[in-house]
Amino acid sequence: MRLKVRIPRVDPDVIQIPDHCPYEDCDGQHFKPYQYECDKPLRDTKYSQVKARRYQCLRCERTFRVYPKGVSEAHHSDSLKGLAVLLYILGLSYGAVSDVLDALGWFLGKTTVFRDVQATGGRAQQLREAWLQQGQKTQVIGADLTRVKCNGENLVVGVVVDDHSGIELAIDILEDESADTILAWLHEVVELVGAEVLVSDDADAFKIVAEELGLDHQICRGHVTSNVLGHIGQWTTQALEAPHPLPQGLDITLEQLLEDLEQLQCLVQTHPHDGAGQLEQLHLRYCHAPPPRKGEKATMWYGLRLLTLHLWDNWDRLTLYQRWRGQKGEHLDGTNNATERAIGWGIKERYRSMRGYKRPQSVLNVSSLLVWLGNQPDYYNLSELIAA
Repeated sequence: MRLKVRIPRVDPDVIQIPDHCPYEDCDGQHFKPYQYECDKPLRDTKYSQVKARRYQCLRCERTFRVYPKGVSEAHHSDSLKGLAVLLYILGLSYGAVSDVLDALGWFLGKTTVFRDVQATGGRAQQLREAWLQQGQKTQVIGADLTRVKCNGENLVVGVVVDDHSGIELAIDILEDESADTILAWLHEVVELVGAEVLVSDDADAFKIVAEELGLDHQICRGHVTSNVLGHIGQWTTQALEAPHPLPQGLDITLEQLLEDLEQLQCLVQTHPHDGAGQLEQLHLRYCHAPPPRKGEKATMWYGLRLLTLHLWDNWDRLTLYQRWRGQKGEHLDGTNNATERAIGWGIKERYRSMRGYKRPQSVLNVSSLLVWLGNQPDYYNLSELIAA
């Protein structure tokens, strides 16, 4: 994952005058200085101590501290928090981050590093939700599922993105991969952003969900092409080296089979306008191939029967990108690459160096943090995530 971010800095000379009382039961907006300088010991890459100020609320008469830029009530600065978070998302464990900072003379316990990473991930989720509540709309969403281990169990993680920009719209832990679960999960997102098109892989559950929600559905042509070419390669080798016996009821030669495999390869790679008709003819040629008996493996003849039927049934979903145009002339590329990138960069890349998560909430926090950072411009300032 390629990241260019700015770590927050401490500026001991910049103290922002408060505009509201920090106590939840008070809405005071007027204050007077109570103590101009309070020593604040600090763990930081540059400063060991800064000066804070104390103000008194004129409404509730309680006092509170106001800290310089980059400093909070915590014993360590936002700069050190940012460095710890960055080291973690680049692949170090919580303990390793603590060891590195200690070697540099800025000790933070691994529990503190853990809390900082989790808090930053929680803040990323808040920023995403606030952004969505502003009325953000997108016509096309991409969705996919992946799995991670948490306490030895596999968790299903669902990811939804804006298919054009790649911006994350939702990351959630789901009970299972059933159509009912995915429907309940996607329904809220679809209504919130006004989606009209769903892009997904070839899983039947997403097809059911798209129909239930009234969405146009684009199946990722990259997934389909890869799967089909794999079958074609396997059956071509089988036909040339050890062909299965021709079933009764089929009048097809091996030469015809090889020609049909070439035609099928051309269909899934080029998506011609008459592709559905060609698939119909191919399927009718193999539709009488018998299924395997119990304990037997399917023959290449029966495999072609199923594959041609599947492609024929889903041709409109596979080629939606050729017909669909957005309100501003947007196109579909026909793949689910935007969601795959979000999963690869935001979930899998960091997860590969881990033994697994301990808490489901950690899955959401770390994944949301990484996906959020991946969607930001170069030299994004981490202050937005770290400063409370």
